[in-house]
Amino acid sequence: MARDGTFYYVMELLNGMDLQTLVSRHGPLPPGRAIYLLQQVCESLGEAHDRGLIHRDVKPANIQVCRLGRDCDFVKVLDFGLVKRAPGEKSDVDLTTPNMLTGTPAYLSPESAMGEPVDQRTDIYSLGCVAYWMLTGRQVFEADGVLQIVARHIQAVPEPPSRHSPSPIPHRLEELVLACLAKRPEERPANAWELADQLSRCEVDSPWTREDARQWWHTRLNPEPAVTL
Repeated sequence: MARDGTFYYVMELLNGMDLQTLVSRHGPLPPGRAIYLLQQVCESLGEAHDRGLIHRDVKPANIQVCRLGRDCDFVKVLDFGLVKRAPGEKSDVDLTTPNMLTGTPAYLSPESAMGEPVDQRTDIYSLGCVAYWMLTGRQVFEADGVLQIVARHIQAVPEPPSRHSPSPIPHRLEELVLACLAKRPEERPANAWELADQLSRCEVDSPWTREDARQWWHTRLNPEPAVTL
């Protein structure tokens, strides 16, 4: 409260854009940059999972890529409005009604689509969908209607992202993305920390560095509008 009695609140100012905008405006990302950003998303999700929280709406529009001081391509995971406690975690409050289909259809895990119990591996599936978007500029499954998209997440086998990427995708990275998209949760990376470790072992011809990020933001963009949280 201000001295004159006015109520106010303070929000973080994020100078950048979300991944949906980044890829839509500038095209699919090279594998090195995709890995650089995905590892940061894994760290954010890993921290949430360690606290027993499942995001349940991981998608490009909820991943902000920022400039923070001299750091560029600094990732913030946003919008925990659909967060759910992991199985076995006690909570006095549920933010969503049990057994409801929640999340964004294009990034919805099979178990979420079928109304089954979810754990941290549902976020891993959604992050695999995000990785697919980053590398190809298209969704894993495309269809005319929401129900068709949901059905394909449950039943259809995704095409390898290399078929749609303008840049060669290292075999190990492609295998990892497809592993995240496995229909059975137990066939995916077990958690976000494991996924981050596996991403670090994906060799690329041109690894992305902090200096690459600074150069990209400096040469490609005029100052972007900031997002206030």
